[in-house]
Amino acid sequence: MYKSIIRPLLFKFDPEKVHYFTFDALKFLFKIPGASSFLKNYFQLNDPKLERKVFGLTFKNPVGLAAGFDKNAVLYKELDQLGFGFVEIGTVTPKGQPGNDKKRLFRLKEDAAIINRMGFNNEGVEAAVKRLNSNKNVLIGGNIGKNKITPNEDAVLDYKICFEALFDYVDYFVVNVSSPNTPNLRALQDKEPLTALLNTLQQLNNSKLAPKPILLKIAPDLTDDQLLDIIEIVAETGIAGVIATNTTISRENIQSENKSETGGLSGKPLKK
Repeated sequence: MYKSIIRPLLFKFDPEKVHYFTFDALKFLFKIPGASSFLKNYFQLNDPKLERKVFGLTFKNPVGLAAGFDKNAVLYKELDQLGFGFVEIGTVTPKGQPGNDKKRLFRLKEDAAIINRMGFNNEGVEAAVKRLNSNKNVLIGGNIGKNKITPNEDAVLDYKICFEALFDYVDYFVVNVSSPNTPNLRALQDKEPLTALLNTLQQLNNSKLAPKPILLKIAPDLTDDQLLDIIEIVAETGIAGVIATNTTISRENIQSENKSETGGLSGKPLKK
């Protein structure tokens, strides 16, 4: 039914509008008496065989929802009931920002892919904290970034603000320096600034009674030399690991007419 009726219908509309329509539809659906229990029983499968113990955390299953879908921690409880093993919110920035101009999300149907240039559109870290304050049992990742107007030389402060604000409300952190949609952000992946940033966050982390795992989200467009640098930085700073990968700026072997749009490409072509 989804592939034959629902998806063709949704694909007739702007993808960003469909995204928010889906949000509203899910919120409405879970308010219907009995719907929550029905969906939870239908989609959730709790079995010890599915559990994964990683970074000192226990994930109830290995299929989670990556950052970018629920940027503002609006729907994480409902998404948990749909069976996800964890929900990563964000990317959040210290202050809310509208992101890049629309249109900024493009389907590449022939390639089973999407291009986005959203630009860290979010309501700011404090808005996320207010919503996460009522969380009781959803395993949450906090994906943090810098505001667009913040110059790279001041970026560490933005990450510190988000880290401190979210610390009591998330189970792990993701440092996002690899989005292609914030000007000059990827320059923070260079060895010197990245080492300084991660060392600063680790110092903050280690000052807490119970430090949280910190992960680094990397770009798929790094050279071999850059990847070797990343390995050294991970070892030197003692962060918990990496998330591979963010979206790519490559358009190799892409067939769809939207391939000329700027932004990061995700989906099937990114698999390799």
